Amino acid sequence: MAPSRRQSNGRSPIVNQQRQITAFFTKTTSSSPSPSPTLSKQNSKFSTLVPSPSPSPSSTPNLSPSPTTPSPFQSKSKNKPLLVISASPLTPNDKRSYGDDVVGKRIRIFWPLDKAWYEGTVKSFDKVANKHLVQYEDDEEELLDLEKEKFEWVQETLKKFKRLRRGAFDSSEAVRIVEEDKDLKGIKPVQRRRGVKAVVEDEENGGDDSSDEDWGKNVGEEAVEEVMDLDEEEEEEGVVKGSKGKDGEKYGSRKRKASEGEKLGSAKKNKGGIKFSLVEPTSNNAESGKASNELGNALTGDATERFGMREAVKFRFLGEERRDAKRRRPGDANYDPRTLYLPPDFLKSLSGGQRQWWEFKSKHMDKVLFFKMGKFYELFEMDAHIGAKELDLQYMKGEQPHCGFPEKNFSMNLEKLARKGYRVLVVEQTETPEQLELRRKEKGSKDKVVKREICAVVTKGTLTEGEMLSVNPDASYLMAVTEGCQRLANQNANRIFGVCVVDVTTSRIILGQFGDDAECSALCCLLSELRPVEIVKPAKQLSPETERVLLRHTRNPLVNDLVPFLEFWDAEKTVHEFKSSYSRIVEQSVSGSLNETNLDGLQSQVEENGMGWLPDVLSDLVKAGENGSCALSALGGTIFYLKQAFLDETLLRFAKFELLPCSGFANIVSKPYMVLDAAALENLEIFENSRNGESSGTLYAQLNHCVTSVGKRLLKTWLARPLYHPESIRERQDAVGGLRGVNLAFALEFRKALSRLPDMERLLARVFASSEANGRNAKKVVLYEDAAKKQLQEFISVLRGCELMAQSCSSLSVILENVESRVLHHLLTPGVGLPNIDSVINHFKDAFDWVEANNSGRVIPHEGVDLEYDSACKKVKGVESSLTKHLKKQQKLLGDASITYVTIGKEAYLLEVPESLRERIPCDYELRSSKKGFFRYWTPSIKKLLGELSQAESEKESMLKSILQRLIGRFCEHHNKWRQLVSATAELDALISLAIASEYYEGPTSRPIILDSSSPDEVPCFSAKSLGHPVLRSDSLGKGTFVPNEIMIGGSGHASFILLTGPNMGGKSTLLRQVCLAVILAQVGADVPADSFELSPVDRIFVRMGAKDHIMAGQSTFLTELSETALMLSSATRNSLVALDELGRGTSTSDGQAIAESVLQHFVHKVQCRGMFSTHYHRLAVDYQKDPKVLLCHMGCRVGNGVGDVEEVTFLYRLTPGACPKSYGVNVARLAGLPESVLQRAAAKSREFETTYGKHLKTFEDNLYNQSWIGEMVEFVGKLIDITENFSCNKSPESTGASFLTELQHRAQILLQQS
Repeated sequence: MAPSRRQSNGRSPIVNQQRQITAFFTKTTSSSPSPSPTLSKQNSKFSTLVPSPSPSPSSTPNLSPSPTTPSPFQSKSKNKPLLVISASPLTPNDKRSYGDDVVGKRIRIFWPLDKAWYEGTVKSFDKVANKHLVQYEDDEEELLDLEKEKFEWVQETLKKFKRLRRGAFDSSEAVRIVEEDKDLKGIKPVQRRRGVKAVVEDEENGGDDSSDEDWGKNVGEEAVEEVMDLDEEEEEEGVVKGSKGKDGEKYGSRKRKASEGEKLGSAKKNKGGIKFSLVEPTSNNAESGKASNELGNALTGDATERFGMREAVKFRFLGEERRDAKRRRPGDANYDPRTLYLPPDFLKSLSGGQRQWWEFKSKHMDKVLFFKMGKFYELFEMDAHIGAKELDLQYMKGEQPHCGFPEKNFSMNLEKLARKGYRVLVVEQTETPEQLELRRKEKGSKDKVVKREICAVVTKGTLTEGEMLSVNPDASYLMAVTEGCQRLANQNANRIFGVCVVDVTTSRIILGQFGDDAECSALCCLLSELRPVEIVKPAKQLSPETERVLLRHTRNPLVNDLVPFLEFWDAEKTVHEFKSSYSRIVEQSVSGSLNETNLDGLQSQVEENGMGWLPDVLSDLVKAGENGSCALSALGGTIFYLKQAFLDETLLRFAKFELLPCSGFANIVSKPYMVLDAAALENLEIFENSRNGESSGTLYAQLNHCVTSVGKRLLKTWLARPLYHPESIRERQDAVGGLRGVNLAFALEFRKALSRLPDMERLLARVFASSEANGRNAKKVVLYEDAAKKQLQEFISVLRGCELMAQSCSSLSVILENVESRVLHHLLTPGVGLPNIDSVINHFKDAFDWVEANNSGRVIPHEGVDLEYDSACKKVKGVESSLTKHLKKQQKLLGDASITYVTIGKEAYLLEVPESLRERIPCDYELRSSKKGFFRYWTPSIKKLLGELSQAESEKESMLKSILQRLIGRFCEHHNKWRQLVSATAELDALISLAIASEYYEGPTSRPIILDSSSPDEVPCFSAKSLGHPVLRSDSLGKGTFVPNEIMIGGSGHASFILLTGPNMGGKSTLLRQVCLAVILAQVGADVPADSFELSPVDRIFVRMGAKDHIMAGQSTFLTELSETALMLSSATRNSLVALDELGRGTSTSDGQAIAESVLQHFVHKVQCRGMFSTHYHRLAVDYQKDPKVLLCHMGCRVGNGVGDVEEVTFLYRLTPGACPKSYGVNVARLAGLPESVLQRAAAKSREFETTYGKHLKTFEDNLYNQSWIGEMVEFVGKLIDITENFSCNKSPESTGASFLTELQHRAQILLQQS
């Protein structure tokens, strides 16, 4: 065989000897006898056990050479060990030429360097080169000259391979199983695995510590030892390479393929050979937050065949016998499904490693365990099914579900599971095998397993890093909700809510308490705005309506039920726990990274209040008494939950507390923001479109031209809560206007510079969190990835980002010369809205070389930066100086200035003396080595100084390792300045976004004129000329162009309500949305697409449009419609804007029309607010024709004759005075493509109905217009009433004059004839 093919890798085959991992789930028994040979394990990185016929594993000779160590080229050759296919004698190849006649045959090739046989198939024959193309079992292909190879033909008595697939993965990842002959009874296939780049260190650097467990033990007679080796790969990127030079596995996780059937399950003896089955991953209800990765119902199909029997027998305690940790059955009211009772007999059957895993798992049955073993995270049992299904990991061989991935893929896989709704428990090693051995020797411990600890619990709402997080600026909120029964002061609320909203990526905590109505409209508004990804609530404490609201107005959040009082604390316990925790954090900060000079900055955020420290926001809630108790309780539930995720102290250390804006809806005039409730946000498509729930086509997408992530989040907040006070709106308008015109070029340069920024708000939060090592970053956690280098690179990114923001703001400040905006002057004036950070940045620039540190992953501080490091360096230099003096002394003593120091190997400062001076060497000199003509010595003084030098250098190295933490500590001392800088940058970015957004409107734009309300009696106004649509453009409308309209609602002498009729598809709903969006734009501070625009600020927009139901809440379409209308009727004020679209269409015409007229009457005459009411009830137009407070309008159209009797309508989309006579619904039926026969019949029926209805209507209208007839009727009825009263008062009818009755009868006949 050509040796060049397998001798390209230069690494020694015995580098980094490792022991096995997978025996983690086995227990010691004797080996099962088998006629097959045993592979040596002593020097193999991936050796595999095949039981031998005798107790001695070496007593039976191998049928073929067995690899004692892996070939160094196996990482590229897919680590091919011995494969035993048949028990029959192998047929050696005869020396003859082969051609096309052997194509398709099974062949076994011997690899001398691996000392192993590998099976494959002859795929083709190249006649020119006289070589055959052989495809191996891992799909690697090789062109071979069979005359020069040692090979054997495989007997064709075996059944063909059956390829089984699990999900979508390429052919190189296909899993195969062999159905063995009866002759192979008892022979167990050998595992074969591809190599994986695992960044394995050499033995001298500690290597992998996955060898600490009590491996190498068998569960029973038929069990095969599981092997999970960590193979090395020479590729630089660390990506697993597939066959034919392809890229490695998807996601870069290990590809552990067993040779033949062992990949899928351990062999079980039976008369029919060896039985195999395939795994199907666990299905779980991730979206509901019940990540039930249990056994039993989790397995389906081939997975049941492979694992079902074992799990049904071995894990009976997970089935009908299941109990929680306190031995309560599932039917018990206090049953805790998060825990599991493990029977004593099961615990006794476990090895030490197994017991450790089950101890973690039994306390966290609702979570997926990432169990650290060496350099890999392993998933076992029920968790392995989830890993296979969701992460596309491959199962290890054996009967036990087991898969895993390397440390470098941790963040990626963690984020994938968390975003899919799983809770992930991260269990890290906190001890190396060497430390375990030392502990056993020093303390007499009998532990055989390294220590492991829970270091993180990660969910949707506690995810702090990941690829998707870095590209998605939207916040993933965690929200705690509690419900109380007391009333807020001065509020008539049906219920009261306390909420705590947390964004763990930015350390932002928002607290609020508010009263709400029976429909929970305030809570709905908050949920629609924030869309929390995770909810924490007290179990069985919320009302059914609140539970339905949490389900209806969120997008599949992860829901966590905490035990009331014990886990979801009340206000009193929250305050007590928080004070103790916060005071401890402050004390640690003062004694640790913060010095006394910076203590004042920290104290400014907290307030000493008797028992401990409290932030100002919490102090206000405590002082509010019952009006803040629910909010404090929600904070308590949040802190408890974060404590379980090991994030409480990390988050609270630099938390930014805020009060929930607009937390109550009473006394709205005193609030600074317009209220957009859930219906408004959804119907107006502010953040999510109605097609797919994404942002395209929304108002946010139209306005969002921000270049920073924090700017995008701020703009979203502005849109959710537009300003209400006229002065605030004008100030923002001034700021937006100041960034246009001559200043636009500077604003664009500012945006260009900021476009290079990472998400500074999140990056700052991560750096702040890293100032204290805890969780997975704790010093005791054993990690092999260079975590310190990643931390340093993030720190340097923050420093560069802060420098860039400061420089950009400074460059933009030149515009202050020609703008009068108070907002811009505040944001761009150093020491006011813009912090003075130049000196701090310069300090860190002088501290170390950023470029060198970023590349090397190591901080070498400049002199004078760190006193401790300088002191250590001074000691080293002192010892080196003493050594130099000693050299001069020896030169003088021996009389030769050529004597010098040399370093040989690990021995430094050897005194190299010429051989001619040997006679003068003092007797206390120690000869260490020599070369021709020279001898090398250590003097007693040198040995003493070397000891001092070693100690000084160790101290220097220690200081160097901790310098990063000290630098981060100093950086965090100025955390208020960094946050202020980010906040100013975000606001400038959002203002510039609003400034340039008007460039994307179609048609003219104008700055809205915001009107003040001079008196309570003044009628609010909305006036727009040539009002366009802020989102719709002609290029998105096909052939037509968008038609602008003039609209006047309210104001002196004008109607406050528009009653809008018109043809179907005429643009009524679009006009309603157009008006509402224009109001929002104006109060956000942006320009509006109109020639002119005047507005009295709107306190709340109510929108009722579209047909939808809430089946989960038991509400039909019509009930949903009326529920939203009821909220409007009860909450609208004089300053509100109401948009009602076809109210009442969900029921009969008479009922719907009656409801519509009653609602309109209430808004027009009682609330007296501004609004638009579109309808197809044309009777309403007749009823309100003479009402001065209602303006009749319709969407213009042109009607022509179509095919047959069907009318064709041309839509003009122009708002036109007056009512429309009909809705032309048959025309829409024509446009929809209904059959012609149906259209003709519909048109005929329409005319018939109109004739009948129109006849009565015409008569009624004619009579209605005959005012004299009305007067006569009124007079007649009045006299009739008088006569009735006379009849009731007088006992005798004779008292009534006959002449009067005759006259009345005559007038009644005249009126009857007139009618």
